Amino acid sequence: MNEIHAHLASSAAEAARVTRGIGPEQLAGPSGCTGWTVRELANHLVLYTAHGLEHRALRTQLPDELLAHDFTADADWPERYAAQLDRALAAWAKSEAWEGDVDLGGGNTMPAGEIAAMLVAELALHGWDLARATGQDFTLPDDTGAYLLDVVERYAEMYRAYEGFAAPAPVQADTPAFTRALAASGRTP
Repeated sequence: MNEIHAHLASSAAEAARVTRGIGPEQLAGPSGCTGWTVRELANHLVLYTAHGLEHRALRTQLPDELLAHDFTADADWPERYAAQLDRALAAWAKSEAWEGDVDLGGGNTMPAGEIAAMLVAELALHGWDLARATGQDFTLPDDTGAYLLDVVERYAEMYRAYEGFAAPAPVQADTPAFTRALAASGRTP
């Protein structure tokens, strides 16, 4: 397994743990992501970090029916999410998943490793958002936090251009890497 796969796995395990801690009564509450409820953020997380993660590894398009699906409507949605994450991680465990570019549509491509790096960020940042919105903690190993910080710093301006990140929040230089990554993405840790 390569380093990025290890970071995907740790971020996925923590995101799955957090979703298991979300009560049905919390789904209608605010998520901390502007304009999204916990339900909307959870659906985004399931769609892109589990289904999207697998489809990127396989170089297939997400089926249209998944785009509007309410994954949280099923009582066992956290277990289904965890199972889908396992399938996605298994797809990325194959060497061919890391070869070449991934078609992003519209004639745009990106190296597979960079797509996986961005998905580490998606898992960790939105996993943290869900944890915070539902009164939970979100923790990552130090090496994954450091890796996430690198990814966030590399892509922060691109995400800001698409209003995916807010302006960076101030933190001390000696703050742990995961907290600095949150701040660099515009979150207030």
